[in-house]
Amino acid sequence: MEELRKKLIQDNRRDFLKKAGLGFGSIALSTLLNPLKLKGNPMQGGGILNQTHFPAKAKRVIYLFQSGGPSQIETFDYKPALQKWHGEEIPDSIKKTQRNSGMVSGQSTFPLVQSIYDFKQYGESGAWVSELFPYTSEIVDDICIIKSMYTEAINHEPAVMFMQTGSQQSGRPSIGSWMSYGLGSDNENLPHFVVLISKGGGAQPLSASAWGNGFLPSHHQGVQFRSGKDPVLYLSNPYGVHENDRRRALDYINEMNEHQYSIWNDPEIHSKMNQYEMAYRMQSSVPDAVDLSGEPDYIYEMYGEDAKVPGTYAANCLLARRMAERDVKFIQLYHMGWDQHGNLPSGIQRQAMGTDQATAALIKDLKQRGLLEDTLVVWGGEFGRTSFSQGRLTADNYGRDHHPGCFTMWMAGAGVKKGMVYGETDEFSYNVAANGVHVHDFQATLLHLFGIDHERLTYKYQGRRFRLTDVHGKVVNDILA
Repeated sequence: MEELRKKLIQDNRRDFLKKAGLGFGSIALSTLLNPLKLKGNPMQGGGILNQTHFPAKAKRVIYLFQSGGPSQIETFDYKPALQKWHGEEIPDSIKKTQRNSGMVSGQSTFPLVQSIYDFKQYGESGAWVSELFPYTSEIVDDICIIKSMYTEAINHEPAVMFMQTGSQQSGRPSIGSWMSYGLGSDNENLPHFVVLISKGGGAQPLSASAWGNGFLPSHHQGVQFRSGKDPVLYLSNPYGVHENDRRRALDYINEMNEHQYSIWNDPEIHSKMNQYEMAYRMQSSVPDAVDLSGEPDYIYEMYGEDAKVPGTYAANCLLARRMAERDVKFIQLYHMGWDQHGNLPSGIQRQAMGTDQATAALIKDLKQRGLLEDTLVVWGGEFGRTSFSQGRLTADNYGRDHHPGCFTMWMAGAGVKKGMVYGETDEFSYNVAANGVHVHDFQATLLHLFGIDHERLTYKYQGRRFRLTDVHGKVVNDILA
């Protein structure tokens, strides 16, 4: 019996060591193949959620924010009824249903104005698209156009904040920060949340609060990539500082930070350590990600010649695709200049020429690479424009004021129905007529596509549990595939 007991112990030890060796080996291998898998669900990559609330359809998002408020009447909301009303005073019963900004308070007349640009139907969906967007007309069967968006804000700063953070006041976390907080990243060598701002779009100011982390830990804020020699400021080592010296310095700093954390237990200390380490890894990952020199000629033909000019909208769309290939979770592209209070015909034509080709190319490029299946693309601004003219109406010129009552956005890719036109506005494009989509509904739907219940992703701050959609919002299930 004693011999049998020893044999069993020996076999158990051998079996344990064999299994342990395999286990440690598999852990090491999984770390090499995907280090983020050790942090829970590989979709999460270190986010607060151990797993998504339900199966996700999207892995990343590219949000093409058209800052300034593109006119829905000149883009995707065709209103032939305005032809018969052109030059006529907007009925007071219609006008008083919406707030108007202070910029038209001095006007004594509010003539309705039709778009001077023609519309045609395209694709199997039969979506109406303005002649300003010939390239977008080629992808209408890949996108879902939402014509019934509406918001609560009437001025730019509050409206941008509302779209990006769920609140008209600065200080709340942006959508990208919420995504980073909840899901983390699938690429530990690039930021969870990247911001690209195209140059030459216009003078409309844009606050960094739109991509800020608010009260979330600071490593969840958006990281702005700039055009030029240094995409991220202060990322390169100073002259004479070797990479090994930088590594040793960071190790010493981490030791001191850990000591401070043991004393103060301040989570922001760990957030700063996270940022230091990310900056170190980005020194090798960022140059490759932003290097467009290896892109073939046919790609530049797709995106347009502007794609060769760093900082342009086209170049940033191409960079967004490269970020998507590298599994950056949230890619935010801002393009300013859509604020046409006057000289709208020439202004919006200029904006369309600078963005249309690259936008459509991005969809086509993602699709041909198989990335559109799990990449969500969003196009739209913070509000729409009025159907009456701001300022003097002439035969070939007019303007339009801010309009929160209805505007158009579109979505494409992961989990969104293709070739769909959702929602309706009245004959003046002044109010939502059917299937209204509030800003919080849009935000709830975006989170839903990533497997997140918008009511359950919260953060306790100053005694209250906050969320992106505040106390409002519902998922727009009708547009989900």
